[in-house]
Amino acid sequence: MAENPFFAPSDLPYELPPFADIREEHYLPAFERGMAEQLAEVESIASSAEPPSFDNTIAAIERSGRILDRTATVFFSIASSNTTDGIMKIEKEISPQLTRHNDAIRLNRPLWARIKQVSTADAEESWLLEKYRDDFIRAGADLSEPEQERLRALNEELSKLSTEFAQSLLKASTESALVVTDPKELDGFDEAKIESLRKDDGTYTLPLLNFTAQPGLAQLTDRDVRRRLYELSVGRAPGNFALAARITALRAERAALLGFPSHAAYVVADQTAKTVEAVEDMLGQLVGPAVRNARREAEALTEQAGFEIEPWDWSYYSEKVRQARYEFDSAAMRPYFELNRVYRDGVFFAATKLYGITFAERPELRGYHPDVTVFEVSDEDGGPLGLFVLDPYARQGKRGGAWMNNLVDQSHLFGLRPVVINNLNVTKPASGPTLLTYEEVNTAFHEFGHALHGLFSRVRFPRVSGTSVPRDFVEYPSQVNEMWVTWPEVLANYARHHETGEPMPAELVEKLQASEMFNQGFMTVEYLAATLLDWAWHRLSPGETVADPEAFEAAALEAAGIAFPLVRPRYRSNYFAHVFSGGYSAGYYSYIWSEVLDAESVEWFKENGGLTRANGDHFRRELLSRGGSLDPLTAFRNFRGREPSIRPLLERRGLV
Repeated sequence: MAENPFFAPSDLPYELPPFADIREEHYLPAFERGMAEQLAEVESIASSAEPPSFDNTIAAIERSGRILDRTATVFFSIASSNTTDGIMKIEKEISPQLTRHNDAIRLNRPLWARIKQVSTADAEESWLLEKYRDDFIRAGADLSEPEQERLRALNEELSKLSTEFAQSLLKASTESALVVTDPKELDGFDEAKIESLRKDDGTYTLPLLNFTAQPGLAQLTDRDVRRRLYELSVGRAPGNFALAARITALRAERAALLGFPSHAAYVVADQTAKTVEAVEDMLGQLVGPAVRNARREAEALTEQAGFEIEPWDWSYYSEKVRQARYEFDSAAMRPYFELNRVYRDGVFFAATKLYGITFAERPELRGYHPDVTVFEVSDEDGGPLGLFVLDPYARQGKRGGAWMNNLVDQSHLFGLRPVVINNLNVTKPASGPTLLTYEEVNTAFHEFGHALHGLFSRVRFPRVSGTSVPRDFVEYPSQVNEMWVTWPEVLANYARHHETGEPMPAELVEKLQASEMFNQGFMTVEYLAATLLDWAWHRLSPGETVADPEAFEAAALEAAGIAFPLVRPRYRSNYFAHVFSGGYSAGYYSYIWSEVLDAESVEWFKENGGLTRANGDHFRRELLSRGGSLDPLTAFRNFRGREPSIRPLLERRGLV
């Protein structure tokens, strides 16, 4: 297939993938050629007669596999954002092949022997060299031949099971959707929302988003409809319970093979936390105060409702309490949060004020779907920085949640500037403007924090580019960027009524801020329950099996002191994509771990004048631009000037 667009670098600006030319039949041939090419390159490195050096070994590995990298980057982005039956079929076929391919590199004994002989005096090269050595050791490079064979088999089976889990969950988002025939059952939604849910057969379908507490629970007035929606949410993809048990058993066996007592111990050894004890100590400080806070909130909700509430009532009556106590109605904010204005006059405006960067839409550059928009990002001096790609809408074939990933990694090695993409899951209206909830606005700023981490990357090697940092550090910059959502100068610039252009009333903002402490108990317990559930699964010892995953789930929450019937985990085991098909296994704690750094950093910005170029330049220089090219906590200390404290986080969440 000489015309295969993956066989040569894209000639579009910034090497943006040529989506208009890519067809499904291009993927498998490109994967096959890419893997074969990289294995030949690696074999050449491993068998070289030259003495091992950083350039002919480590840098040479970094330079290998360009076709494979281009193909995999696009394919897995499409598999998440715009999948089809054909893509899903390819994913099932290619995932285990890629696992075998990666094992063939990491378990190559002559290559490993060369890596162990490399030395360098350059600081960035030394850090990368240590990363490679850790990668190979953690991949099993020092194991015996029989042990490596078992490891290969485990990795391949885990790859298959994770793909099966993800695809099952994707199907469940529509198969388990709430379907009603009478639009009166959707009372609480506005007319535009109801119309967007209407199907050709006259029914109304509300698909599930990828967490327990569906947004509709806060609005739907019919209690029985709320119950049905909630039960569909917690009961979806029931076959995934067995997959979760199998996946965790195999991960525990693999951890033991690599010399660790559990998968959790294996994971955190490579994170900033370093030990399971450090994670458990931090989580232990939060559980008791969070549960007490949630119980107080439950009492207020029961008083408001006039009866003993159930889990599907929490969000609805939480809104009622906020209205009664603080005269705050979250629905009143939506007319001021129009999607395009939120981005252009909010997200982009804050970035311009803080970092001096500017944005220009490039309509001639196509994405993989008509809803995708491409922006060119320029530095303050007008020089090119990269591309930002936005895919805001939910649709069939797109996984739930919100995320950022790179389409092109920045690196001086290849002279490449970054192309980053943000995905959201906002419901697209049948007509008229797209109005966001406050939570969706917060998500937009959050994901753009990840995008800035990718856009500002200034490193030599792809392995440490942008967000290629430990999992328990990667959420930190994105969480910091959330602080600008309600920063007065930013909010005044974007929060304007979509019809009148009038700014959001100051009293509405004041009521929001006053009411935000209510429901912190719920949000913290919901998050901690998911975190401790992830932890329980991945603290299993080798050989431990789980016959009844749902009973295991209940017992784990009880043992952790986080079992509270009115607040279920943000993700139950059957739809916990982060840990069973994503990269967060034994790592969901990273959000709260990162929030310690985030809360500290927000304090620093406030102490130093907030939204200023000097502050932005300091954050960019010391942290965002460094990617994973140095120890992340060193980067934090260089920025903050001290070790982090948990106190600001406890105060933020009302847990002091």
